[in-house]
Amino acid sequence: MESVRKVELSTSGKVIESPCGPIIHGLEDVLIKVTSISDIDGRKGILWYRGYRIDDLAKYSSFEETAYLILYGKLPTRSELSEFSERLATNRDLPEEVYSIIKVLAERRVHPMLVLESAISALAGFDPKAGDLSKDALYEQAIRLAAVFPTIIAAHYRFSRGLGLVKPRRDLSQAANFLYMMFGTEPDDISTRAIDLYLILHIDHEVPASTFATHVAISTWTDLYSAIVAGIAALKGPLHGGANEAAMKQYLEIGNPDNARPYVEKLLAEGKRVMGVGHRVYKTYDPRARIYKELVRELSERKGNMTYYRIAEEVEKVVLERLGPKGLYPNIDFWSGIAMYLLGIPYEYYTPIFAMSRVVGWVAHAIEYLGEHRLFRPRACYVGPHDVQYVPIDQRK
Repeated sequence: MESVRKVELSTSGKVIESPCGPIIHGLEDVLIKVTSISDIDGRKGILWYRGYRIDDLAKYSSFEETAYLILYGKLPTRSELSEFSERLATNRDLPEEVYSIIKVLAERRVHPMLVLESAISALAGFDPKAGDLSKDALYEQAIRLAAVFPTIIAAHYRFSRGLGLVKPRRDLSQAANFLYMMFGTEPDDISTRAIDLYLILHIDHEVPASTFATHVAISTWTDLYSAIVAGIAALKGPLHGGANEAAMKQYLEIGNPDNARPYVEKLLAEGKRVMGVGHRVYKTYDPRARIYKELVRELSERKGNMTYYRIAEEVEKVVLERLGPKGLYPNIDFWSGIAMYLLGIPYEYYTPIFAMSRVVGWVAHAIEYLGEHRLFRPRACYVGPHDVQYVPIDQRK
């Protein structure tokens, strides 16, 4: 059933007065398009993908099924899901030349997000239809892009550590295949579930900075590969990606559940941030965090290491007491770093794995926006001088 939900927009701390009129700082809450991909109720803490609540998808779905939903706007039939999963699996491998690029950069310790940018750009050179913006070509590219992100990330991990490349398998799910390519052995069910659920929860989230960057790029009618590189570049920034790494480092620094309260109290007294807390849209508990918290508890139990879950629980208690009344609650990053840590995934891969999920949302939004055919062209309020007289270089002081 189609419906339009009125978006509640905040007004505090975002409007800057200028000689030309008010400026919306950071474009906060500025509506840029209509979409049917995802929706957020920040006050009630609800996230929908194509009208389905994230709670239901997290409980019943898989990455492959959710990716199909995001791309095509409906849940697949059994045969449609089987065909889609097969297309993902058969597109996982990379040209040898692209593996060579990844190897050279990984051995030079280039950050995996930069390698993602380079590999995706290179991959465009192997697609004779890279510049084709027809619907059929775009969906083919979308599947190709979603399929290769895990391969690029895992290849970087292996090459940067002097390990042999583990090629993708077609008989494993996206989550299981990723862990297999990373570590060389088939993962257990809880490890696979940890990645699969992470991918579901991060697949789309309306229009954050990286998705907006993808919109700006595709609005110029550039190719889809280049638009996705724009999204990767934006996600690399520490104000967007990287928060789960910071939260995990915080728990490692705390070290023991008994240290959590004094640690957080000290942070707050010094006016510092608690990592993994607060969100520009959610003014209550992030629904993704609530869901992933339970997974982290189960994963911690199965891995025989409850320390960091218990530390996070103690931090959470203080946060809810002190910051909850201010509308600041744990977000997905508060819990997800613990899962990555328990899976043995190094910090520098946390954000690339975020991208591995979000690429599906990026391509879906890019395809959706191309239907509007409108180039982004904002304006700026100039406050410098005009008609300054040019002075020859020998006469300048």
